[in-house]
Amino acid sequence: MAYSVSTLDHYERPRNVGAFGDNEAGVGSALVAAPAGGDVLRLQIKVDARTDVVEEARFKTHGCVAAIAASSLLTEWVRGKTLEQAASLKSSQIVQALALPPEKIYCAMLAEDAIKAAVEDYRNRHSRQPP
Repeated sequence: MAYSVSTLDHYERPRNVGAFGDNEAGVGSALVAAPAGGDVLRLQIKVDARTDVVEEARFKTHGCVAAIAASSLLTEWVRGKTLEQAASLKSSQIVQALALPPEKIYCAMLAEDAIKAAVEDYRNRHSRQPP
């Protein structure tokens, strides 16, 4: 299977691999899986509570070239975005940016599911309580 230059770049030099500390403030996490290919993605976002802007993102992916590339690209894209903007990213944008072949579209869908779940987790764990 032939992959695009950008897919191979993100696979060979993944950005933002890792995890935040267990006690780190402002973190939302997601663990999602794609049964079709057996890929698993753990995504974490660190959010500025004052602005609801994603400051950093980290990932760990067990999966194929496309899954790792989509995860890496996602972490770059969400930095500097509001939670709403980050959650609105679509798998079709990732597919287009990485020129993923049709049989690997599920990898982009995995990334989309992960950012939505991480934003939801952050909101659930850090909701502002009324005074």
